[in-house]
Amino acid sequence: MHYDHTLLVRYGETDQMGVVHHANYLLYFEEARTRFLAQLGQPYGELEKQGIALPVRKIDLRFRSPAHYEDELKVRVEVDRMTPASVRFAYRIERPSDATLIATGSTELACIDMRTTPRKARILPQALRDLFA
Repeated sequence: MHYDHTLLVRYGETDQMGVVHHANYLLYFEEARTRFLAQLGQPYGELEKQGIALPVRKIDLRFRSPAHYEDELKVRVEVDRMTPASVRFAYRIERPSDATLIATGSTELACIDMRTTPRKARILPQALRDLFA
């Protein structure tokens, strides 16, 4: 299962050469991932209210072609892998107007209990595992 999220590149996301600055791709990943969770019926804010956090512990990003100001981009996100206490999302960013592949990547998120100090790893709740399966 995947989710496609569309966004428009804003001027402040570009560098002096008019190209999307590399750090913004991580924000695009996050935006698509949180919208995906909401689409599945599990908004991230609700997870936090339950004491569950999913911090990023690993990121992979490969640039394929530049994106520019006012480009419309499609970010495809899907669950790539699940372990008992983590989930990895895979991403593909394309510019639909010319079918150009912009970037690919993944993020691995750990599941932690926000109610403990220090924060302790925890098993992904079954309801969340069922959503991702």
